[in-house]
Amino acid sequence: MNKTYLIFLLFFAASYSSPGAAADPANVYEDFVRCFRNKTNISDKDLTDVVLSRTSDSFTPVLRAYIRNARFNTSSTPKPSVIVLPRVDSHVQAAVICTKTLNLQLKIRSGGHDYDGLSYVSAVTFIVLDLSNFRNITVDMKDDGGSAWVQTGATLGELFFRIWEKSEVHAFPAGICPTVGVGGHVSGGGYGHMIRKFGLTIDYVVDATIVDVNGRVLDRKSMGEDLFWALRGGGAGSFGVVLAFKVKLVEVPKTVTVFRIDRTTDQNALDMVYKWQFVAPRTDPGLFIRVLLASPTKNKTQTVNAKVRALYLGNASDVVSMMAKEFPELGLKMDDCKEMTWIQSLLWWMNYKDVEKVKPEVLLEREPDKAKFVKRKSDYVEKEITKPELNRLIQQLATLDRTGLVLNPYGGNLNATATNETAFPHRHKLYKIQHSSTWSDARPEADRLYVGSLRTTYRIMTPFVSKNPRSAYLNYRDVDIGVNDHGKDSYRKGENYGRKYFGENFDRLVRVKTAVDPDNFFRNEQSIPTLPRKRR
Repeated sequence: MNKTYLIFLLFFAASYSSPGAAADPANVYEDFVRCFRNKTNISDKDLTDVVLSRTSDSFTPVLRAYIRNARFNTSSTPKPSVIVLPRVDSHVQAAVICTKTLNLQLKIRSGGHDYDGLSYVSAVTFIVLDLSNFRNITVDMKDDGGSAWVQTGATLGELFFRIWEKSEVHAFPAGICPTVGVGGHVSGGGYGHMIRKFGLTIDYVVDATIVDVNGRVLDRKSMGEDLFWALRGGGAGSFGVVLAFKVKLVEVPKTVTVFRIDRTTDQNALDMVYKWQFVAPRTDPGLFIRVLLASPTKNKTQTVNAKVRALYLGNASDVVSMMAKEFPELGLKMDDCKEMTWIQSLLWWMNYKDVEKVKPEVLLEREPDKAKFVKRKSDYVEKEITKPELNRLIQQLATLDRTGLVLNPYGGNLNATATNETAFPHRHKLYKIQHSSTWSDARPEADRLYVGSLRTTYRIMTPFVSKNPRSAYLNYRDVDIGVNDHGKDSYRKGENYGRKYFGENFDRLVRVKTAVDPDNFFRNEQSIPTLPRKRR
């Protein structure tokens, strides 16, 4: 597993003061079951399916099912003492109360896409609350133009499909990876290929239910506006266990257009990417143009591929005409474009070639226990990179193995919401960068090579990205920017990564955290800390 993270975990285990830091898993299970039975009156038959010990036949398959990063699916990766698979709200309430009573750590997992595994890995004795059975979705097209209650263990693909069943001209602005869990995606901010038209996912959350540190089930009214604010972009796992979100739907055209264009450095890629910086964040809000800069992975030639992937909420002729005026360097033609329905555009982004032949039911596929080795980092750009600087960057990227940059434009209607309206602070940036590396080689030297290359790219980007702090996106989890053992310096350590993820909103998040969870029960290696206790 990740050597840097492993070193931290070992330090964490050595410094952490919990009495449960080295508890016997069998004893933990017995104590937990005794408490869980008392709180729920669950039958013995149901108990075996809901509370899993390490000796259970289901333990390993359940744990592995939603590990989405193979770097944290090794023999050396710390395992939970117990996995809880709740079926009803009372199971979640009991899991919180019993874990707190036993003074253990609770890790909350919805889809398992936490890039650095914080939803299912810890150095101390811990319990995983796996919400994968919490997947009910209720779509109501009569409620204020369309809404849905969606449990946090559902996937984005399942949500998209259930909306499509009711209406082909309604959608939800969220990510395009169908196996991502709703809970983590929404609470971290959430975005997709309609971000410039409709804003962030959290801009359409109108209610939520949460189990708080005292085991109470609260909705927006009973939790209060401060906590509801924090759940939208602040990472809900710092504050409680979100059971479900109520979201508003949006209307989309009957016909949308997608296109892809690939260029190499010999095919004017530099000019295209340079001009993209000026066009993509400022063009029609209905147009989202993503650029992927990928280093070679096979022939080692000194080149970089620039891949454009785009969605336009309208007809092909309109976007071709628009790009001819605003972005001639793109060279967009009618032959590059495909018109389709919005639900088909999701399949296109999933790399299906003939979307007319693919049934939307593929969005329901969860693909359990399927993961490659990945490392991700993030950055924000506030001012266009000059062409000479961009050229040097591309030349350096060409020398690195399996390393890519994904450029996502902001602008459009994303800017219409104030930066402190939700906990997500980065709305007025020019574009976001995802540093990306994915590989299949399980050898430790491969991990060192590819993670090292990605960190090199991150270092190279330093002059061109946001500063003081160097901003980062919470849903692209990155332990390189700081971790917290929640000891005496918890606030200071939390501020290291907290300012990067949340900017000035970090202060309000800390105040909310201190108010709703003063003893810091809901914690992980990058959770919101409480305010330092005043000395008496």
